[in-house]
Amino acid sequence: MKNEYLPYDDLQRILTTIDELNIYKDVDSILDKLLFEARRISGADAGSIYLIEDRHLIFSYIQNDTLFGDNSGQAEQYSDFRIPIDPDSIVGNTALGGETILIDDAYGIPDSSSCNFNSSFDKKSGYKTGSIFSLPLKTIDGRLVGVMQLINAKDSAGKVIPFTEFSRMLVPLFANNATLAIEKGLMNRELILRMMRMTELRDPKETGPHVQRVGAYSAEIYHRLAVKRGIPTHEIKHYKDLIRLASMLHDIGKVGIEDMILKKPGPLSAREFDIMKFHPVHGAKLFANPASELDKMSRDISLYHHERWDGTGYPGRIEDIDASPPVTGKPWKGKEIPLSARITALADVYDALCSKRVYKEPWPEIKVLDQIRKDSGRHFDPEIVEAFFEIQDVIRAIKDLYEE
Repeated sequence: MKNEYLPYDDLQRILTTIDELNIYKDVDSILDKLLFEARRISGADAGSIYLIEDRHLIFSYIQNDTLFGDNSGQAEQYSDFRIPIDPDSIVGNTALGGETILIDDAYGIPDSSSCNFNSSFDKKSGYKTGSIFSLPLKTIDGRLVGVMQLINAKDSAGKVIPFTEFSRMLVPLFANNATLAIEKGLMNRELILRMMRMTELRDPKETGPHVQRVGAYSAEIYHRLAVKRGIPTHEIKHYKDLIRLASMLHDIGKVGIEDMILKKPGPLSAREFDIMKFHPVHGAKLFANPASELDKMSRDISLYHHERWDGTGYPGRIEDIDASPPVTGKPWKGKEIPLSARITALADVYDALCSKRVYKEPWPEIKVLDQIRKDSGRHFDPEIVEAFFEIQDVIRAIKDLYEE
């Protein structure tokens, strides 16, 4: 990534990017945009962001042009890695002192230095870390949110060089003005998780890890599908930002189902299942007057995620969603079903089959994948199934990160 802009252009772009950050809803989308822009300003080949949680730095986002390029490396985003806030690491030292740390050569740090470079990632990946720019992410009132670490500034010829004085001045200015967007993204995710904890009080199956997995699966399946379709990058990021959060709310309508059915420790009777079939309608009612794109997608996913590609799903076509009970007609099928709901349907079924329930043990992974293949063209959109199987490394990483 090259620094191709004059200082004035950079300042203008920073202001524009800060405005764009405030459009995104989910914290992952915000971190992606923040890290990309910081790397563009500084000419950095790679970088990562750590957020603070329980006196630890939690690895939250990574980019690396050399190793991952533009469209790979998704699995690395879901690494379960945390570092204590202490002087034993560069990012820990940055967080502890609250000051920027600049290193021109990671392998030339003197023994007397308080910073220690951990070369384990280089040894594992074959990457060679040179220059490092580690800076705290602080709010306007000085509170620490996390740490961003930029790696290997490059000149126009692609040679690794120390970070320039210009980038040392501009990157902190941009990063510290972006922390408000990070906090907003974290708050949005937490609000949805609180809503799901409310649902969990009614339905023990709707756990926080379950909805986190479904959200992440849906976002990454969409990402792969969109890249294959040649959708522009800015459109991919916008839609991915929405579907990650909206798909987490897929079963919010279960709050409208009576406990006797939700908490039954075994298969439902035909009558009970008929009642359960209306939980998508209850969920859609929560978003009956959508005030945003996120509301509209949440409504679509809630209402349609149990429709099937072959037209045998539920609840079917509804004339009046407020009727009690609503009158349903022929089920939706194929591309009549919104894309977001078709993706969430696969993510939800995959996770349900892999998970333990009071009435069943988790299926072996090979059996789950075989069932997904069998249901391609019946339950699921074949194009979505294909994208799902092309990112199995990402799916496994998500499952490991958000385990129960």
